[in-house]
Amino acid sequence: MRRQKKRIEEVLTTPQSDRRTLSNVPDPEHIRVTTDRRGMQDAIKNGAELDPEYIGKLRLLSLRYTADFEVLIVARGQHKKTGIKARAVDISSTGILLEFPDQSGDFQVGETWSLQFDIPPGTMPEGFESRVKTDAVTIRLFKREVEQQEKQMVAFEFVQPLTDYFQKKRWGYSVYTASGLLFVAVLLIMLMRAESVIYFKYNLVLYLYSLTAAAFLLTRYLFGALYRDVPVNPDYTPGVSIIIPCFNEEKWIHRTILSCMNQDYPVDKLEVIVVDDRSTDSSVEQIQQTIDRINREAERYLTKERLKMHVLEENGGKRVALVKGVEMAKHDLVVFVDSDSFLDPQAIKHLVQPFQDPRMGGVAGRTDVENKYTNSVTKLQTVRYYIAFRIMKAAESWFDSVTCLSGPLSCYRKELIEQHSEAWLNQKFLGQPATFGDDRSMTNFILKTHRTGYQDLAICSTIVPSDMGVFLKQQMRWKRSWLRESLRAGGFIWRKEPFMALFFYIGLIVPIAAPVIVLYNLVYVPLVYHVFPGTFLMGLLLMAMLMSLAHLLLRKSKLWIFGFVFCLFYEFVLLWQMPVAWVTFWKSTWGTRETPQDIEARNKKEARKNKNKKNKKIGLPF
Repeated sequence: MRRQKKRIEEVLTTPQSDRRTLSNVPDPEHIRVTTDRRGMQDAIKNGAELDPEYIGKLRLLSLRYTADFEVLIVARGQHKKTGIKARAVDISSTGILLEFPDQSGDFQVGETWSLQFDIPPGTMPEGFESRVKTDAVTIRLFKREVEQQEKQMVAFEFVQPLTDYFQKKRWGYSVYTASGLLFVAVLLIMLMRAESVIYFKYNLVLYLYSLTAAAFLLTRYLFGALYRDVPVNPDYTPGVSIIIPCFNEEKWIHRTILSCMNQDYPVDKLEVIVVDDRSTDSSVEQIQQTIDRINREAERYLTKERLKMHVLEENGGKRVALVKGVEMAKHDLVVFVDSDSFLDPQAIKHLVQPFQDPRMGGVAGRTDVENKYTNSVTKLQTVRYYIAFRIMKAAESWFDSVTCLSGPLSCYRKELIEQHSEAWLNQKFLGQPATFGDDRSMTNFILKTHRTGYQDLAICSTIVPSDMGVFLKQQMRWKRSWLRESLRAGGFIWRKEPFMALFFYIGLIVPIAAPVIVLYNLVYVPLVYHVFPGTFLMGLLLMAMLMSLAHLLLRKSKLWIFGFVFCLFYEFVLLWQMPVAWVTFWKSTWGTRETPQDIEARNKKEARKNKNKKNKKIGLPF
């Protein structure tokens, strides 16, 4: 009997629900505006609308998250043994709501107390997971019935916001420490690579590779550090059609739709189209229920005209669903959003800004990991995702040549999608249909004639694999599509900016040759020359430090250590998928979901297995 896999429970940060379904959408009737809800009216009057970063900071301070952890309340000047224990119900950067198990505690509005608690990972955004000891003022007292019991509820406002508290505590130290160690790591890498020049006469190919790989990586970090977003022009709000292709995503699709509709963007300039690719679960029902709820609760936001669903007549794959959505779109810009990805309310506003340049054909937003605290598999992906976008894509955007406009969030000119849709739908490689790598494939079509960019403040979060087996299958699929589409891009990328083109080809050669270089240094040299590969291992450690310390510097998160974990995992596990990808990159199966090609491949495998059993039974050779 086959043993069933234990279901992994995802750990997600949960914002406190707002009574308004579309709380971030500008009100067309001006009954209530977003700034009123968050107490920003004075800032707006003072011209703060000209500073998106300031508005973003105020918004971060106001967001509340559901919580469930113990808090110790102590009178100022008293020992913690005399304190009262309570449970946190929700928390924001500016305050906390506590639930008391009984009527303990004599609280008065306006009193100041000392609060001590640990914020568990996943309760608030990345970087907030830490111990807190701060003063807070009682601002509200009320009763609430919980499980047929009346509970005392007390709301506290922190004397200083948690953002300021952490800046003076852990965040400030993180920035100084990471900056210093990054400088040391870069210096050591440069010294080690300079030393490599001396050894050219012993092994030109090996040391030239080492020098080239280091130069490639350091320049990525350099240009990533120089990168800046295209600032928001409040007068530039082009029409946008968001297209969500859905296949068997009943668990997350409702949240994806809500995040796409709940955008701080003019209602007459934004529509959302959900295209279901003949899901076999209850995705269609979930989509319809979500649409009905939005229409019922927020009809005055013109939702009936702006939110549509279409179900394909037969399962055709993600590209067919996306092209159908483009055909239905009425606006000149189309945004592709994966059905398990969730947009920040400011995402579309930031994503469209580079299109003020008529030469810009496509723009990618930043994708963060939503379920980052589920387990070690998701934690190592969290660091990898952030560096891949904030450093690698940002570096490519410096040259207006982002080589992959990623599936979770990307925007294109509609006319370009229509121009290439036929070739995209019918793309084949070595006679096999190209059923995955949709984002890289379309990026190649766009990049051939137009610029492509990246907007770091156009943020979405996505659900990544939390199961190791699924993760490895995903990585194999990505390597196959990367290899296939990189070979395509190699035919025209030389026409782009020379420096960018040079490093594109280096970036193609380095990963392909990496397995050979690792085998040579870690196996051949120790066995043949009896030399411990200390220099090579030191180089790997320094490269891992770059990733981890960059994450610590920019995110101030305790997850930075998983940058080391990812680099080790890559060298000893993921790297060895590359040789397999060399000889199987024509395969069209996904491996992580039931596409028609996966079903066909499974049926063939089962047929071969049944044939072998039958032959074995009657004594025939296999």
